[in-house]
Amino acid sequence: MVNVTKFIDEAVEKIRAAAGDEKVVMALSGGVDSSVCAELAKRAIGTNLMPIYVDTGLMRKGESERICELFCDINLTMVDAGDEFFSALEGVTDPEEKRKIIGEKFIRIFEREAKKTGAKYLLQGTIYPDRIESEGGIKSHHNVGGMPVHIDFSGIIEPLEDLYKDEVRDVAGGLGLPREIQHRMPFPGPGLAVRVLGEITPEKVGIIREANAIVEQELVEQYTPWQCLAALIGLGTGVKGDVRLHGWIVAVRAVHSRDAMTADPIELPWKTLHQIGSRITSEIPGVARVVYDITPKPPATIEYE
Repeated sequence: MVNVTKFIDEAVEKIRAAAGDEKVVMALSGGVDSSVCAELAKRAIGTNLMPIYVDTGLMRKGESERICELFCDINLTMVDAGDEFFSALEGVTDPEEKRKIIGEKFIRIFEREAKKTGAKYLLQGTIYPDRIESEGGIKSHHNVGGMPVHIDFSGIIEPLEDLYKDEVRDVAGGLGLPREIQHRMPFPGPGLAVRVLGEITPEKVGIIREANAIVEQELVEQYTPWQCLAALIGLGTGVKGDVRLHGWIVAVRAVHSRDAMTADPIELPWKTLHQIGSRITSEIPGVARVVYDITPKPPATIEYE
């Protein structure tokens, strides 16, 4: 386990040494990784930190509004880029291609914002499992394997690159970050794009955003999963109001894990599964079926793409 006090001191010095007197653009998503980076960088370089939150149009329900509330005191820049991301992803079905498109789009937006302020460096919350999975060919994380080859920054600063998720949470506690942030459930950088199999459209993302919200409402407080989610996995036949429906199939996933390298599905009671299925099919038009994923990691990954 990480020595929290020592790590904080060393990370602050690492950021300060890398950035010097230059401004630094920081990718802030509101998750524990980027939030820890923000606090470390604030201590290291103060007002030279330029935190940016990009609303990709692929965020969870209420996510952007909540991020504004949580980080209203650090001069956060909000970038509404939903149209850009949907346009770039139009017609794309391959999971790796999606991740690379999203990774490049993020970088180009950060470059664009950096030019407005003269920022020379990019700081991001890459952690060790991101590197392992990207370098091992499991999947390209948008901030590692999904990064474009050419990047218009003098350098990238990644103070958490050798930590696992549980260690990052320990550092968050050592920094005095709010419990909501310290124990915030992981959410993938590509957002809901990796929870829609096949082509990404605003309609599909809207459906899975609502389904994901229902899953979190039903599971987070009662079962404290490492991660829970809903994914749109295809089309199937159903019946609503005595009328045949060719509708969407939503998969529900809930797992326990320590560091995201392995994960075990949660044995949910039938009553809970029935409640989730009933809510999703009744509250979201166009959903015909709900299934529960019982696959551990490995062989499956936690997310669907």
